[in-house]
Amino acid sequence: MKIESNSPSITNNVTSTPPQKDMAGVNTSKTQSKNKLSRHSTQKRITFWFSQAGIQQSNRTQETTSLDDKVRRKKALLAERKISNLQNILGRALDFCLDDGNTEELDPDWFFSFVKMAEEIYSPAMQELWGKIFAVETARPGSFSLKTLGLLKQLTQKDAQIFRNAVNLTSRRKGESSPKILLGYYQKTSIWSFFSSHKEHRLNLAEFGLGYPDILSLMDLGLIHQSEIESGELPVNISTEWRCAGQSLGLSAKRNGTTMVYYKFTTTGAELCKLVTQKRQDTYVKSLRAILDNTFDIL
Repeated sequence: MKIESNSPSITNNVTSTPPQKDMAGVNTSKTQSKNKLSRHSTQKRITFWFSQAGIQQSNRTQETTSLDDKVRRKKALLAERKISNLQNILGRALDFCLDDGNTEELDPDWFFSFVKMAEEIYSPAMQELWGKIFAVETARPGSFSLKTLGLLKQLTQKDAQIFRNAVNLTSRRKGESSPKILLGYYQKTSIWSFFSSHKEHRLNLAEFGLGYPDILSLMDLGLIHQSEIESGELPVNISTEWRCAGQSLGLSAKRNGTTMVYYKFTTTGAELCKLVTQKRQDTYVKSLRAILDNTFDIL
């Protein structure tokens, strides 16, 4: 006797799915394709930057070119770029030209040292800074030392931005030329300290775009001194005028034993501060006032 099943064939009810190995192969192929595109993009960038220095990847066509010809072509390209750099800096200097009636001549040694360094400044942002330097130095010879130029040449665009952030937070005490970044104050221990409800005496500069790694970077570059500095003990009830981040403040200590705490720019840093147009930092000044209000009368 033959028995036949009334149920549908099992093979008709099973959905066909690709084997796991096939799916893995597809994913691997996509990954390899992405990696290949990324690698090609990186190779293009590498080739581009070497071409800026007159160096190209070897190929059959170039194999017939003598080494002397390659050297001449590289030297010619770099010479052209140096001339272009100087022309751009000249244009920036003319745009920023100052006229203060000074007839003092520029030091020739300073000028040719400037040219030697400036011809290797390729970034447009840094070329603008070098143009400003030359304009200021022409109007007021002696404004920038060769040491300052040497340090400026080492700055990257990132370093320059950190320095700009620092300059925006600078303060100057009336009668002093050295810029400082005020942090707060230090109060010598006294009976008054036990009754003070204000425990925090310093600002966190990271809240205003200048983190501690940035401070360390400026120290390493020699733009600010290596540690925080305390002023001498301030006289009581005698107002001192400060220009803080674009605002004027009159500060008068309420108690004896009060000193200001700040970072101080080096001579080189102070020279470079002249190149940066300071922008008002209202949030910083507001926070600084809140810190100082406990121990200073603020006008």
